[in-house]
Amino acid sequence: MFWLILFSSVFVFGLAILAKTFASKTAKLDGRHVVITGGSSGIGKSMAIQAAQMGASVTIMARNKEKLDEARTEIQGHLKANMKVETISVDLSTSYDAVKSAMQQAEGKCGPVFMLVNSAGSSVSEAFVDLKPADFPKMMEMNYYSAVYATKAVVDSMVGQQAGRIVFLSSQAGQIGLFGFTAYSGAKFALRGMAEALQMELRPHNIFVTVSFPPDTDTPGFQKELQAGKPKETVLISETAGLFKADEVARTILTDSLHGKFMSYVGLDGWMLASITAGMSQASSLVEVITQVLLMGILRLVGLFYLSSFDKIVLRCKQEKDAGKQKSS
Repeated sequence: MFWLILFSSVFVFGLAILAKTFASKTAKLDGRHVVITGGSSGIGKSMAIQAAQMGASVTIMARNKEKLDEARTEIQGHLKANMKVETISVDLSTSYDAVKSAMQQAEGKCGPVFMLVNSAGSSVSEAFVDLKPADFPKMMEMNYYSAVYATKAVVDSMVGQQAGRIVFLSSQAGQIGLFGFTAYSGAKFALRGMAEALQMELRPHNIFVTVSFPPDTDTPGFQKELQAGKPKETVLISETAGLFKADEVARTILTDSLHGKFMSYVGLDGWMLASITAGMSQASSLVEVITQVLLMGILRLVGLFYLSSFDKIVLRCKQEKDAGKQKSS
């Protein structure tokens, strides 16, 4: 009886602490400034439109000025009264000074940045033996350093406000290494590590970090991957999670960020991966904690079944290639 009372007391005390931790995170975008890198297309553009619908002024950044102008016209149709949409053409991946200057320009036009969405990025999908050595630093520059530079350029302003939201778009390939993504996964995994450390630093300033792990999403970038000759193994493995719409993914990311969630995911597979890879990341709700504690072991077994099916896909593709070589020789 003594141990039961002690355990119950500790459990209730723990829940009380957690409840306090999860309180008062929800924010609104009405009248605030949102900056979205890679905001000229795909998930980034969808987030820009939805942020405008929520009452924010929006700045989108990307390299292609023509695409930025097209996106600006589309976003303007969703702005509320007295809000603005600005575009800035900048290469986010090679020069911090250029990114810093772009952020200062954005704040000069629309005010302090409340939310930064690091959506800029690119992928290359080839087997490791077929990748060029230069592909690896390129993936880090476009997916990791672009986010580092943009975040570094706004974080002082957010600390001054004692409020803010920072979003990193990783990928399900940033939770599990997949065939054809040795360069891409490395860069997306790096975002998770930075986001965890950054969240610990910024929470005392009422700034919350969200790292999103989108599944395959129907965007121009995804279609470009397919046209570039994505390995059959990668296509077959990715199909197990399905293909989602950019608007749906964007809505989830925005909602999760405004509620202060650290990990953002979409779909059943996304929930499973987020639960099984939670590790030492920040928790966002009591339900999330209890679910992870109770189901982690079961989900590990489910994950092993997934991995086994992926290995079978890779083996089957190898056998098909070997058979093709034998016929041609």
